[in-house]
Amino acid sequence: MKKNRKLSLLMIGSLFLSAPLIAQSNFKLPDLGTSALQVLPLEKEKAIGEIMMMKIRSSSPVIQDPLLDEYLTSLGNRLVAHADDIRFPFDFFWIKNNEINAFAFYGGHVGVHVGLIAKSDSESQFASVLGHEIAHVTQRHLARRLQKQQDNAGLTLAGMVAGLLTTIVNPEAGLAIISANQTQSMLSQMTHSRGAEQEADRIGMTILNNAGFDPRASSEFLAKLSAQMRFKKKPPVFLLSHPLPDSRVSDIRLRAQQYEERFIDSNLEFLLTKSRIIARFTSTPEKAEQQFRMDIKKHQFSDRTAAKYGLALSLIDQKKLKEAEVILTKLLKSDPSNLFYLDSKTDLLLAQKNTQAALTLLKEHYQLKPNNQVITLNYANAAIEAKDYALAERLLKYFLLDKPNHPLGKDLMALTYKEQKNKSAYHETRASIMVDHGAFQQASDEVQKALNFIEKTDDIKRQRLKALLKQYRQMQKELAKL
Repeated sequence: MKKNRKLSLLMIGSLFLSAPLIAQSNFKLPDLGTSALQVLPLEKEKAIGEIMMMKIRSSSPVIQDPLLDEYLTSLGNRLVAHADDIRFPFDFFWIKNNEINAFAFYGGHVGVHVGLIAKSDSESQFASVLGHEIAHVTQRHLARRLQKQQDNAGLTLAGMVAGLLTTIVNPEAGLAIISANQTQSMLSQMTHSRGAEQEADRIGMTILNNAGFDPRASSEFLAKLSAQMRFKKKPPVFLLSHPLPDSRVSDIRLRAQQYEERFIDSNLEFLLTKSRIIARFTSTPEKAEQQFRMDIKKHQFSDRTAAKYGLALSLIDQKKLKEAEVILTKLLKSDPSNLFYLDSKTDLLLAQKNTQAALTLLKEHYQLKPNNQVITLNYANAAIEAKDYALAERLLKYFLLDKPNHPLGKDLMALTYKEQKNKSAYHETRASIMVDHGAFQQASDEVQKALNFIEKTDDIKRQRLKALLKQYRQMQKELAKL
C-alpha cells in the first residue's frame, strides 16, 4: 500500500483510524469494584484484556500492516495449535518500538516490538519468544498473581490497567512511575516471578519443539540477551519484565539439550517480514538502502532475495522508482503471486501515478483470492487513488462483512465516505473507530454528528443511531467509574 497513505493509516491514533460497520458493541465492563481483586474468572480476565487493548490502541504506536499482521498471526496460531489450556482466541499485534521486547496480558493478547524480529537471527529465535509469551497466557501467570495477592485493597482496575499497560509497552517508563509512587505491590504485577519465568521457559520450549522449530533457539535468544547485559548500563527492555538470573540461562540451556538438535533454515516469509520491518519501521530509507546493498553482496539464495525486496522498498520510499522497478519486475517474475511483491508493486505504480495499471494488476489477483486482506486493501486503496469511490466502497463493505473490526479496512472505509461526501456514514464510521480506542465520549460526538445528516424520512436509521448514542454514553459513564 502506498507509503504516504500508510503514514496516516498505520499508526493507531491517527486522524482517520477506523470506521463503523458494527452497530452495537458487545463489550461489557467487568464488575470488579474498586477494592481487592482476589478472584479473576475467565470472563473478567477477558474484559480486562479488552480494556487494556483499547488503551493500547489509543496511546501506543500499534502498527496496522496487512502483510506483517498475516505473518505474525499465522506464526502465532501455529504455536498456539501446539499449546495446552487454551481458554480464548489469541490476538497478536505489532508495536513500533526498536527494543527487543514482547509481552502478553489478560485475555490472550500478545504484543511484539518490531525490534524483536529485526534483531532475531532466525525464525526459531523469534518464535521462541512468542512461545514463551503464549505460555504466560495459558498458565494465567498475571491472573494467578492477582489472585494470590491479599494486600491489594487499594488496587483499582484503572490503576492496574494504567500501570501494567505502561510497563508492558514501555517497561523503563513504567518502572520509573512505580518507583516514584513507591508502589511495591504494583511492581509485583508488572514483572513475572522466577517461578513463572521457569514455567514459561519449560512450556514455551515444548510448544516451540512441537510446532516444528528448533527448541535450542530459546537458549540462544536468552544467551544473546545475557551477553548484551555485560556491555550495557541498562538491561534490554525484555528483561525488565522477564528477570534473567544466571541460573535461568543455565536451566534453559540444559533443558534444550534434552531435545534433538535441528537445523532449520528460516523460511522466505520470515526473511521478507524482517526486511519489510527494517525498511519501513526500524531504520531510515537511506540507512536501510545501505544495509540491504551490503546484505546482497554477502548473502545468497533466500537471504539475498529478501535483501533485494528490502532494497526495493527503501528505494520506493526515496522516490528512486526506476531502480525499484527493475528489482520488483525480477522478483515478481520469479514468484508472481507473492503478496509481499504485489504490495510493493502497487506502491511503485501508485508512486508513478499509474493507478490504472495498479487496478488491473490487483483486479486479476482479487479474482483469484477474493477478500484476502493484502490484495483487497491494496485494491481499495488504489481505487481511492483513482477516485473510483464506488469500487472502493464495494470492496470494503464486502471485506468488512468478513472482518468487521479490521482497523485499516475501517480507516479506508471512512476515507471513502469522506470523499463521497456521505457525511452520515463517515461520522458513524468514525464513531466505530473511537469505540475501538475506548473513547466513548468522542464516539458519542460522532454519532450525534451522523444524526445531523440523516434524511428526515429515514426513521429506522435515526432510531438505530439514537440507540447507539445511548449505549456509548452509558459506556462512558461506566468507564469513568473505574
